[in-house]
Amino acid sequence: MINWTKSSSSNDDIVLSSRIRLARNVKGTPFPNKLDKDGARGLSKKIIDSFLKDNNENFSSVNLWENDKLNNRVYYEKHLISKKLINNREISSFIYNRDETVSLMINEEDHLRIQTITAGLNLKEAYSEADKIDDMLEERLDYAFHESLGYLTACPTNIGTGLRASVMIHLPAITSSNKIKEVSNILNRVGLVIRGSYGEGTEVLSNLYQISNQVTLGLSEEDLIKNLEGIVNEVINQEKKARDNIYENYRYELEDKIMRSLSILKSSVLISNKEALELLSNVRMGVEMGIIDIEKEKLNSLLYKISSPVIISEEGKGLSEKDKNIIRSKILKETLR
Repeated sequence: MINWTKSSSSNDDIVLSSRIRLARNVKGTPFPNKLDKDGARGLSKKIIDSFLKDNNENFSSVNLWENDKLNNRVYYEKHLISKKLINNREISSFIYNRDETVSLMINEEDHLRIQTITAGLNLKEAYSEADKIDDMLEERLDYAFHESLGYLTACPTNIGTGLRASVMIHLPAITSSNKIKEVSNILNRVGLVIRGSYGEGTEVLSNLYQISNQVTLGLSEEDLIKNLEGIVNEVINQEKKARDNIYENYRYELEDKIMRSLSILKSSVLISNKEALELLSNVRMGVEMGIIDIEKEKLNSLLYKISSPVIISEEGKGLSEKDKNIIRSKILKETLR
């Protein structure tokens, strides 16, 4: 799989990444919210040892309770771990690979969340990798499973396959046309949900959204993925039609907006994260529409490079907001020059 932040392929047009997440629990063990600290940490060690037994060259493990809070936040900015895992940091751990395309979160909402992320609209590839890891671990861990209900999970909505498939998608034209609520309503009617790019309860930044399935019971993994891909392709078509309409009626205004955004990003001395992300969305749309030529890899990497946690981890603690805005501007100029 390809790390989505390092991809410039034609397959990542509008869809930046595809993610598969499998929720699993160990039979006979209380869910994480019912485990005491020693029990949870013991379970974490058991899962890590089971996985790293044959995968210790390409994978590393992190106990969040031993890790700096800032570093944990950096992993979150890279989409390697969830906010829930950070909230459970006194008992949670995760395993990740060198390419940062695979992450196994331990003691999040469930005992285990197997997560795979790849570039573009490649849900089948992401699922294939997650399925291999799941099969390997199922031979070593006794999963909680019911013949009729499927995999048993802490949240009833995950019972069944335990699968959450999602894509991170760029929808600036639909958003600016005030049609995002309409799209959301349509998705809800077919068992899908649209959220901020970091999932449930997160803010929409840079016009990036996450579309995922809500139902895991009653359908096979293949059917869930097929349904999501079909609907995502429809959303992509709607976004392209909205862009074509804007270009046809407001070509010069659109081009001016894109070029001004790029100029500010290349020349600013002070810039906030929010403003930078808004401008990067305009530039990304220009690239996706063929108006300007910039490697998408640069735009993808900037999404986390300019975040405050990453800046602090690179430059040191004690930075003022002004300091971060100055450093952010330098990063943008160096990357986009």
